[in-house]
Amino acid sequence: MSRQENLRSRLGRVRGLGSAKEGAAHWWGQRLTAIALVPLTFWFTASLAGLWGASHGEVVAWMRGPVAPVMLIALLVAGLHHLQLGLQVVIEDYIHSETAKWTLVIVVKLGAALAAVIAIVAVLRTAFGA
Repeated sequence: MSRQENLRSRLGRVRGLGSAKEGAAHWWGQRLTAIALVPLTFWFTASLAGLWGASHGEVVAWMRGPVAPVMLIALLVAGLHHLQLGLQVVIEDYIHSETAKWTLVIVVKLGAALAAVIAIVAVLRTAFGA
């Protein structure tokens, strides 16, 4: 321990430092995406209920409206970000090999980003009639 560290209190040495040195931001990210997912999931469920029995053309017409594409993209982004944050916590807590841990974290993050891009492109193609 260096001389400067000796002068700091125990609380001062650990304040704001989780095991990954970024715990608070990760925690807040999970909470904010969870909060965002509540109304988005209710909206999506209500929309699906309203489209029950609708034809393919009616569903496409609904997706071409002004609100549906924006809400779907918000749901996808929030859901996939929440998913990758949660999986990262599980990996960090239960995988003990550092190499395997960071490899899996990178795979999860890239997988979630790829899924988001594919889903957003699909929504936009449907919304704009491509």
